[in-house]
Amino acid sequence: MVILGCNHYFSNTAKPTETMRTSPHYSNGKFQNTLPTTVMKDGKTWETFVTFLTGGSKDRVPAKPLPVISLAGYGKTPPAEAPRFIWLGHSSVLVELDGKRLLFDPVFSERASFLSWMGPKRFQPAPLTAHDLPQLDAVILSHDHYDHLDKATILPLVGKTALFYVPLGVGAILEGWGVQTAKIVELDWWEERSLGGTTLVATPARHFSGRGLFDRFSTLWCSWTLIGTNGRIFFSGDTGMTTEFKDIGNKYGPFDITFIKIGAFNENWPDIHLNPEQALQAHRDLGGRAFVPIHWGTFDLGLHSWYEPIERAVKAAEADSARIITPKMGELVDADVYENAFWWRESMPGGAI
Repeated sequence: MVILGCNHYFSNTAKPTETMRTSPHYSNGKFQNTLPTTVMKDGKTWETFVTFLTGGSKDRVPAKPLPVISLAGYGKTPPAEAPRFIWLGHSSVLVELDGKRLLFDPVFSERASFLSWMGPKRFQPAPLTAHDLPQLDAVILSHDHYDHLDKATILPLVGKTALFYVPLGVGAILEGWGVQTAKIVELDWWEERSLGGTTLVATPARHFSGRGLFDRFSTLWCSWTLIGTNGRIFFSGDTGMTTEFKDIGNKYGPFDITFIKIGAFNENWPDIHLNPEQALQAHRDLGGRAFVPIHWGTFDLGLHSWYEPIERAVKAAEADSARIITPKMGELVDADVYENAFWWRESMPGGAI
């Protein structure tokens, strides 16, 4: 199928591999969540689609671009040993740990869509482009949805990274884009790999996959755990609430930093997207020390206002005496000394909710 203006891989049509078929999370040609999971409440699909096009909060998009810190010159000094990070917008995070640079779910395109001219549009440009990045030790992907896996971002990164770490089945998408097989490492849940002395683990998430009309659940989704000599980090990808957060925390925690999604929640899809209060509970279940909200402030993918996720996350953290870190996009953060400034409130209509 050829679609005018389509610059993305529209569907994963690769045949299941033997590794996929033998996964304990694969059954009847589809990957499965550990807990029974509904993507959309029965009878709500059409109603939600109409509301998404015509309704929801009147403040789903900021009145003006949110502030972004320029990353011009980043990468001229070696990456840090102790954990540092840069939130690049939505779920894109650049982590420094053990002298390595690791990039999670990079999406720098104008739209999170299979079409270059239609679909959710960025509120503001990304702090940098893929071409601007220094050399990376790894690019790490959580699943194949367009707001987490972007062809136009991935291709310029092929020459900048040694390896792509992906959940089962996602490798076929990258290979379809021309990424060399030798650069792709596919993992099932709970599988570990050593990255120069730093351990990377594909940990469970409660979500789903699919880039086209007929490929839902055909590739795996995951969260990621990073265990370094100088720190431990958790990255949620997309997920709903699951008891597996406690399992991950018991096995690999406590975590110095948890990056957990807070946006695009709704009562019609409660199983697959955490709301802000659930995100804080996940942080607690994981044994997290510093909670960094992600998956907000970049694309209109829900029906709530653009600022509701972060406002609710801050209030929940304050009520629970949890440490929350809320950097601007493009800000280089040392979690041990970072002091919050609630910068988004300057763009909110009428102040905090």
